[in-house]
Amino acid sequence: MTEQPTTDAVSAASEAVPVASEAAPAAPKEGRALRAVLRWTAAVAVFVVAGAGVAYGVTRPERTDIPGLATQTDGRWTYPTLVKPALPAGAPLPFAPDNRDGIHYAALSQLLLPAPNGATPDAAVKADKDGAVPVDVFLEEYSAGQQPKMKEALTHDGLRQIAGRGWTMPDGTRTHVYLLRFQASGFADAFTGCGPDAKIVGAALMEDDQEWVRHEGERPGGAATSGIRVNVYQEQLPAGDEQTKLGCVLAGDVRAVIFQTRKGEVPAVPIRQAVILQEQLLG
Repeated sequence: MTEQPTTDAVSAASEAVPVASEAAPAAPKEGRALRAVLRWTAAVAVFVVAGAGVAYGVTRPERTDIPGLATQTDGRWTYPTLVKPALPAGAPLPFAPDNRDGIHYAALSQLLLPAPNGATPDAAVKADKDGAVPVDVFLEEYSAGQQPKMKEALTHDGLRQIAGRGWTMPDGTRTHVYLLRFQASGFADAFTGCGPDAKIVGAALMEDDQEWVRHEGERPGGAATSGIRVNVYQEQLPAGDEQTKLGCVLAGDVRAVIFQTRKGEVPAVPIRQAVILQEQLLG
């Protein structure tokens, strides 16, 4: 797979990644076969016909789409080419006319944001070889007093699966990304672990990222993809030795929860960039 050489270069086409059938929900019996291939482009998604399947794409966020971006040294990370996974035969795209509840039929781990170039894997996210994360590992991100209540809620409120990935960048910024798949979008919407009231380990009080709030207000309908809701929060300063930022994406039956932590202050751009890219992978 070819990686983008710079933050503004156009990447070469990448072949679709096969879906792990055991990680995806059963596909509808009727419908067309879909194969997914995408290219990153500077402005638009590229649609390619491959065999009997229809490819679908993800755009890379333009510099003006990420609050605070202005120059080549604005702090944006360089990610590998993003590839949406193939869908099981007959499965609809998320938020298609015949899938208004936003059910994701692809393998959950293949919808997970990849680590950027230069990152070192973070073993704190104890995912297995298929990317699955136990509930107890995910709950380690929250204060001990919150974990029993959250575990009970997840057990009884439709959680099906968690996938996760973690990495650390050379500047010391640690990122943990989790995708939680629920039985239906209503269960995902009811999840309370991603918001200003989330009791995150080491984070005293969360507040809205006001630059992100202003940015979202300028986008028609809020999120870039209809049916998806995106929010960014940050620990109020002064935050002690470390600061935490939190990115939240609600996309149909899937919740994305992104934690970023760093000694001193977490840089502004990477969390906003991460939620935009994760939003596009889920859209």
